[in-house]
Order: sequence, then C-alpha cells, then structure tokens
Amino acid sequence: MLSSIMSIHTLPTQLINQIAAGEVVERPASVAKELIENSLDAGATRIEIEVEQGGIKRIQVRDNGVGIHKDELTLALSRHATSKIASLDDLEQIHSMGFRGEALPSISSVSRLKLASLASGAAHGWEVSGDGGDNLQAPVPAALPQGTRVEVVDLFFNTPARRKFLRTEKTEFGHIETLVRRLALARFDVAFHLQHNRRQLLSLPACQDRRDQERRISDVMGGEFLKNALHIEHEVLSLRLSGWVARPSFSRSQADMQFFYVNNRMVRDKLVTHAIRQAFQDVLYHGRHPAYVLFLEIDPSKVDVNVHPTKHEVRFREGRLVHDFLFRGLHHALSETRPGGGQPSPEEMQTPLPEAPREPALEQQRLTMDTPSAAAASTAWRVQERPSSYQASFRAQQPAQSPGPAAGENDASQPLGYALAQVGGVYILAENQQGLVLVDMHAAHERITYERFKRSYAGQGVTGQPLLVPISLNLSSREVDLAEAHSELLREVGIELSRLGKESLAVRGIPALLQGADAEQLVRDVITDLVEFGESRRVQEEIDKMLATMACHGSVRANRRLNREEMNSLLRDMERTERADQCNHGRPTWVQLSMSELDKLFMRGQ
Repeated sequence: MLSSIMSIHTLPTQLINQIAAGEVVERPASVAKELIENSLDAGATRIEIEVEQGGIKRIQVRDNGVGIHKDELTLALSRHATSKIASLDDLEQIHSMGFRGEALPSISSVSRLKLASLASGAAHGWEVSGDGGDNLQAPVPAALPQGTRVEVVDLFFNTPARRKFLRTEKTEFGHIETLVRRLALARFDVAFHLQHNRRQLLSLPACQDRRDQERRISDVMGGEFLKNALHIEHEVLSLRLSGWVARPSFSRSQADMQFFYVNNRMVRDKLVTHAIRQAFQDVLYHGRHPAYVLFLEIDPSKVDVNVHPTKHEVRFREGRLVHDFLFRGLHHALSETRPGGGQPSPEEMQTPLPEAPREPALEQQRLTMDTPSAAAASTAWRVQERPSSYQASFRAQQPAQSPGPAAGENDASQPLGYALAQVGGVYILAENQQGLVLVDMHAAHERITYERFKRSYAGQGVTGQPLLVPISLNLSSREVDLAEAHSELLREVGIELSRLGKESLAVRGIPALLQGADAEQLVRDVITDLVEFGESRRVQEEIDKMLATMACHGSVRANRRLNREEMNSLLRDMERTERADQCNHGRPTWVQLSMSELDKLFMRGQ
C-alpha cells in the first residue's frame, strides 16, 4: 500500500530514459547489440568492437558508415529521435535493424558516453559526450575517418542496483562474443573485428562469394558443423529460405547452434522453432537439438518486428503459411540425406523396395495393427512382408558369379560401392571410389523399412476408429470454437469430434493405427497446436512413432549373416531411400574412410 498519494506529474527526462534503459539495456551485450545494429543501418562495411572487462568498464564500436552531421549529433541522443522511420507506412515496412530511437539516449542515461562522427562529404568530425545526466556537452572537433565511433564507459555507474545483477567479466564477455558471432552470420557482406582487453579474438573479413561465407561459418561455428551441413535454397511465392542445416547425426545436447534470421534480423520465435523441430521429428533422438544457420526472406509488410523493445521476437501476419513453408523446405532438404544425395526418380518412388532377408525357419512375417472387434477389422492397416534375399537390384547390375567389380573399378553412380565382407554380424564393409565404407546393417535397413511403411501408409490414407465410449473434454470456449472450425481437417487425420456445450467436446474417434493411445491427451495437444501455430502434426507424429517401432522390429537383426548379393542389394536400397544417412533415431547408418585417412592410420608416406 502506498505510504502517500502523489498527484499526476511529468517524469524527468533522465528518469524516463533510465526506465527505457531497463527494457533495452539488460547487460553489456545489450549495449553492443544496439550500437552494432546502428552501424549496420548506417551502411557500414567494417565494424570494430573493443571491449574491456567484459564490457562493464568500456565498450567502443567504430564503423565506416555514412556518419552523422554535426547538427544532428545532440539530437541523436534525444529520446525518440531517429532517421529510420518517418510515417506509419515506414513502421509497417521496416527494413532497418533499429527504428525506435530509444537506444542511444537510454544507454547514455546509465553510462558515460561519447559519440563522434564524420559524415559523408563533411570536412571535419565532431564529438558530443554525456555523463549520465540530462545535459550534453556541445559538439567539439574530433579527428576520425568517415563513419561513427561510440564509446560507452562505466556502464550502470549511476544505477548501482542494476550493476549488482551483472555477472563475472568472463560471463559478460561471453554474451558479447556470442552476439557478434550471430551478427557476423547475419551480414556476410560486413567485416567484423572483436577485441577484449586489447586482445584480438575475432577477425572476419567481408565475404565475396559462397566459399567466403562458408569460411566464415567455419570460423564462427567450427569446421565440424560445415563438414556435416547441407546447403538449402527454397523459394515459394514471396517466401525464401536459405542457409545451412546440419545433418541429423550432428545433433546437439543443447540448442547452442541455432541461428535463425528474418530479413537479416536474428530472432527467437516459437513458431519458427516448432516448424524446425517438426521437420527433424523422425530423424533425431528425443532430447537432441538440430544445428542450423537459416535465413528467411519475407515481405516486410507481412512480419511485425515491433513486438518487443529488444526486437528479438517477431509476429508473422500469416503464421500458418510461414510455418508450413519452413517445415516443407527443411523436410525436403532432410529427405536428400542419402548416400550420394539427390532425389529418387518417379519410377523409384513408385517401385516397392526389396523385402528383408529371410530369417532361418521363418517363411512368413505379418505385422498387423488390428482393431479390438471383428466388425472393425476391415479398418485395420496391415503391412505384410514376404522376406526374400536382397538380390533384385543387384542381379540387374552384376553377373551372379561376380559379386563385385575388381578393385579400382567402382562405379561413381553407386556411392556406397560394393560389399567386401561382413564384420561381427553387424557391419558391412564395402569399397567405393573414395576408399572404405562401413555400414550398420540394422540401422540402415530400419530406415529403409520405415520409409517404405510411410509411403504405403500415405497411399492408403488415415482410417478412423470409433471409440466404444466417447471421451468428454472440458476446454475453453476459444479452444472448442477452434476445434469446431477445424473439424474437417481433424476428420482427415482420423479424429472425430462433436460439440457438447460452450466449453466441452466429445472425442468419438481416433486413427485406427493409434488404438490404445491416450486419446484425451492427443486431442488436447492437437488443439493446443492449433491455438499456437494454426496447424498440428501431432497425429502424424504419433503415427510415425508407431511405424518406426514396426520398422525396428521388422528389420534385419544383428548377427544375421548376409551373403554378398544381399549386402550389395542393401547398399543399393540405401542409395535410393530418403534420409538413409541416419536411422530413425538419428544415428548414422554409414561412415566413409578415404584412402588418405586409411594411409594416415598406417602412417604411409610419413
């Protein structure tokens, strides 16, 4: 309870700026972000960042941008003064990184700041400075090349409570370094140089072509990321997705290699994260995180960047369209993770893959998901395999008496080469043009079987299974309205709902393949997705999990001896199966050892 009631009054300018600083300036990295983004908006092609004591003592950012004229220097430190927007139309189509006009005055209110600039075409440079108060020093002459230099000293010196929340020098500088790396990935056309305590830590020249870009990615994220990365170019209508995404086998234990940019602005967005996670859904371990550097280009009028003062979050005006675009683009790219890459021909997509090798004393294997009652048995989905040798595709290419070509005669059209032997009943050894190939035969066959199941299931569609006893759900009126509006969509994926009241639904059916699943939780999750993202793949994800389990049990097991024809046929199937580079859980299915790597193992030529 207030000790006294104050009359309404206008806040002092200094206090207004310090309140704004609480939103914009969280730590030294926040200062660095605002200053570097100002340099980018000024058209800089070279930005130098100098940091002392983690940025708590000093941050200086210098650029070679267009600069600021003498009579605008003081104005630049005034609240809501900007050169980046002038009207509502500008606000609705923002191309610049910053636009609010709050950053510089907010930073100036909690530090000792010097702003110096030599504008393009001007004869002399000028500098203004402030000490955290309302008054600014008049511009004085300054010697510097074209561009702008901003120096921030003693951050939070006049707000000690804020200073207490800062971490160690190492931690604070770590945030600045991460920020510079993120911005360096956003703008390949700009050179970035970072010093800490007078020690050069990053020196990234501007990139002229894709080779330079990949060199920068390697410098920023490490060579292993680039070694395992797929390059993406995907464009539909006014949306364009480009960048690099790591193969699933390069997954991470934490989300520390996820860089996503919207019109070159780095963002953290729930819709984006959800779409990417779904694209990786059946190629990653649970709890693992994909690694990527991705750029989305979209009409600025179709994305709102004015959601939060730090501008880390955005809001898409057509969220469902963006979600679907991202999912499909990445899903397509990941489908090419097969030996040799490339998409299968239409004929290959229509031709059933060869069956699994016959197990001893096993004449027929039937994998069936039956419904509980005989009356509903016709709605069950069945996959029937008649196991036979892996021989069809191999015999079409090789004489029966010749299990493979002579050494050095491998065909480049067959990236995995030809089988040499089997090791421990688990691995296949093969020789290709590059050297030696090792294949985990169960993991490889599991992916082949899983993709076959998915294609077969997709061809038959989703069959609904009525529940013997409908399940009643209590939801918000908004959720019930949304479920009712999407009833046709839900029916297409096998979910049958009916409205019971303003805030209740009845679940009357779920997909036949998911009999026994927690129907209530499934429907709740689907509706939550519809509320959050405008669409849901929950049902498909659950079906895929079931198919993956079936594929695991239906694949050739360890210690199963294969002859040369069967091994070669498995290799050919891998080469034409989507996502064959990893099993259903994200483990690699094969590895390559080049001749140079083999020579190195045995110290040949040393």
